[in-house]
Amino acid sequence: RCVSHPQETTPLHCCAMVRFSTALALLAVSSATRSSRAFTKLSFVGARISPQLFSSTSGTLDMAGVAESFKQVQANVATAGDGRDVRLVAVSKTKPLDLLVEAYESGCRIFGENYAQELVEKAKEMPNDIHWHFIGPLQSNKANMLVKGVIPNAASLTVETVATIKLANKLNKAMTDCKAENDITDDTKLVVFVQINTSGEESKSGLSPGPEVTEICKHIMNSCSALQLKGLMTIGAPGDLDCFGVLSKCRDDVSEALGVEPSSLELSMGMSGDYEAAITNGATNVRVGSVIFGQRDYSNLK
Repeated sequence: RCVSHPQETTPLHCCAMVRFSTALALLAVSSATRSSRAFTKLSFVGARISPQLFSSTSGTLDMAGVAESFKQVQANVATAGDGRDVRLVAVSKTKPLDLLVEAYESGCRIFGENYAQELVEKAKEMPNDIHWHFIGPLQSNKANMLVKGVIPNAASLTVETVATIKLANKLNKAMTDCKAENDITDDTKLVVFVQINTSGEESKSGLSPGPEVTEICKHIMNSCSALQLKGLMTIGAPGDLDCFGVLSKCRDDVSEALGVEPSSLELSMGMSGDYEAAITNGATNVRVGSVIFGQRDYSNLK
């Protein structure tokens, strides 16, 4: 952080932080009706974030562009859904906080991240009424850090990439411990999706369609009391719409084995290039990033 590491603060960053602080003061006036908890967190974000997380980089949309793009994608999702409720996850991985704040001020409350540490850092800085979705590969040894770093600072956390019983068990224990440590006494659960590799590509994570999918879903429902099985998720091959049908067939098989209605299990599928087609094919959760925030810049990642 620039306060702790003055050597990281350049004049450019200082100017950017002054501009952002001024913008936040204006936003505070227009946001007087927001909950005090969320407002307080947003008001001080400019003083606490690192220059690297703060500053917009080349390859991103400007702040006005983010607001306009988010609203346009919202409208597209509503049109494609044709009356169905479809959740729009704004994928903000590698994006600086100023762009997330702009999306937040445009009404976005659901953000997606691919990297556990980045999500934890952003959750600490952003308002507490955000629903965070983790959509990247998660090592089981990072489950505890992710859950305990996000749950106390957010409205909810959803992990969309569970593909092993080991990871499910780690998340279950982390959530159980987190609730105890933070005096959470209600029936709050960590929401999870089971990830399916519908394209068969070696580069893609997830379980292959088959008995293993049903096995892990049964395990989550019967042995992980701190988890809520929300549905199935896939990252299909670009342009291959057949992946949507494969995921839907997996849901039919799982729901039959579990003795539940297929509609009780959601389908998370579709990204920037195909989210409207995914919705037409039954998606209830779409993950849209570059169309909202612009192309990603990975130069700052270590």
